[in-house]
Amino acid sequence: MSDTTPSSTAGPVVLDVWCELQCPDCHSALDDVRALRARYGDRLDIRLRHFPLEKHKHAFAAAQAAEEAFEQGQGWPYVEAVLARTERLAERGEPALVDTAAELGLDAEEFETALIDGRHILIVDADQAEGKAIGVTGTPTYVIDDQRLDGGKSQEGLRERIEEIADRLLAQ
Repeated sequence: MSDTTPSSTAGPVVLDVWCELQCPDCHSALDDVRALRARYGDRLDIRLRHFPLEKHKHAFAAAQAAEEAFEQGQGWPYVEAVLARTERLAERGEPALVDTAAELGLDAEEFETALIDGRHILIVDADQAEGKAIGVTGTPTYVIDDQRLDGGKSQEGLRERIEEIADRLLAQ
């Protein structure tokens, strides 16, 4: 990945989190993401990468909605809110995405428009293609320093492994 940062002298360490917003395992992984954010602050750039799975029919729309939330300056709060409501998303689909935006004070009408006009589809498609190219098969999957850590099988020990890698990179 050409845009990962090798050391702290060049900027923050990058952690890509390959996620799907209808995935219960990704919801469980939020505690680790919060803990990493609290520990490292802006020394660790945690980037959401989209990997919607076919088994979840609203995941692709949710990924597009997340991109709209990032555009409106509330990406991570929106992602966390949608992941906290995976059952509601499964039951209600796109209206649940728009309702969540409204609950967070975002421009819900713009969310509806974005989902209709597909302005964020290319970002989601590009993430998914890159994920497949590097071997992502499920979510969550983490990539830090070109190392892929699969959280879809188990979250056990992953945060510690990410911290080891981040600490080593930040010490360089």
